[in-house]
Amino acid sequence: MQNDLVIRLQNVSRRFGRTQALSDVSLEVPAGVVFGLVGRNGAGKTTLIRHVMGLLRAAEGSVSVFGLDPVSYPTQVLAQIGYLSEGNELPEWMSVRELMRFTRAYYPTWDESYADSLRDTFEIDAEQTIQKLSKGQRARVGLLLAIAHRPRLLVLDEPSSGLDPLVRRDILRAIIKTIADEGRTVIFSSHLLDEVERVADRVAIIEGGRLIRNDELDALKSNFHRVVLRFTDPPAAPPHIDGFFNWQGSDRNWSAYFSGERDAAAAASRRVDAELVERASPSLNEIFLALVGDASVRPEQRS
Repeated sequence: MQNDLVIRLQNVSRRFGRTQALSDVSLEVPAGVVFGLVGRNGAGKTTLIRHVMGLLRAAEGSVSVFGLDPVSYPTQVLAQIGYLSEGNELPEWMSVRELMRFTRAYYPTWDESYADSLRDTFEIDAEQTIQKLSKGQRARVGLLLAIAHRPRLLVLDEPSSGLDPLVRRDILRAIIKTIADEGRTVIFSSHLLDEVERVADRVAIIEGGRLIRNDELDALKSNFHRVVLRFTDPPAAPPHIDGFFNWQGSDRNWSAYFSGERDAAAAASRRVDAELVERASPSLNEIFLALVGDASVRPEQRS
């Protein structure tokens, strides 16, 4: 239902000079899900997030967050959003305690006891100044500030980039806890697809400013198969078979990805005088690389 939607983009386009950053993007993010947003650097992920945050107005189309235009109603929208980005710029001269007090003033829903528990969990010294914190400690402080007011929407734009595995683990645990305990909504943009796969309910893949996939994670993964075909007669070039793409091989044995129902791959193979000799379920990272690695052989399926 419309009332259950946290975010709705309709036919959003945005150009910067000659670069088409977003092209006719439409998507809906329902309440209570972790929405993974993946794509190569420059694909349009951050531009999309900046529209959600009200930092950019759509040149074409419309954006709605909590039923409001975030550009026209920034105070009402941003008060309900927690945000953590790769840059995570914090005032160097403030202590952690001072920064917590400063941030608390902007959020009526700030939960002091929750903030203190997060600080304890992350082992952050409240009296330490930001400039003396390591990169990982700064990321933990940024996450604390993003979720201590218990936002309805948590926006994470490459939050783990450049961080060590322990800090990334803490961030993922906080995301999982936020969703499991409170039913909040999360947008998680990252190039670390194994992390997205661990926490996401839905995944949208952006390439060249266009939304090329938007599915529940389980449905996306069940729709793709990594296969090996053995042909009776060696094909002279990568075969053209509906549903198959990203071919590699030579002689009689060729590997590919197949998009479609599981049993359809074997049936299609038989029609071209080939035997399906191996099939496996690819990871999200493998699906992503297969889809964006060669646009000339990518199945143009959107949902």
